[in-house]
Amino acid sequence: MSFDTSIYKLYQGMSCAGAWVSLLGLRLLLAWEFWAAGTNKLHGQNWFDNIVDDFIFPFNVIPTAVSWFLATWTEIIGAIALTIGLTTRFWVAGLIILDVIAWTSVHAGNGYNVCDNGYKLPLIYLLMMIPLLLHGPGRLSFDYAFSTRYK
Repeated sequence: MSFDTSIYKLYQGMSCAGAWVSLLGLRLLLAWEFWAAGTNKLHGQNWFDNIVDDFIFPFNVIPTAVSWFLATWTEIIGAIALTIGLTTRFWVAGLIILDVIAWTSVHAGNGYNVCDNGYKLPLIYLLMMIPLLLHGPGRLSFDYAFSTRYK
């Protein structure tokens, strides 16, 4: 076997493995972060009253108790869905909306730095969710299993 053939086979193997596990890493990291945020909200005090004026329309006219409930359960259920790869695009779309609201209302005025509660993390999360929204959860997911079974 020549060197070129070996490199080609290595690349093929990496592409095959990537189809199964690359998006899983994104899903699990995002699930971890959103689970933590959601459970913190679930067990914490509603602080949305302090920032409701900074929410983008139409979220600035929704009662903060409703917004708090929606944010909490979108993060918790979205994290579970990301973990198992079930209805991934739906939950990622919801988490993107939540991320943009958090970016504009909480993080934008603090600059880029994470230490200053800036917008660096919401930007990273947004960039991590775009492949999941456009490509789906990858092969190691319930979405993929259902789509191949019922094709």
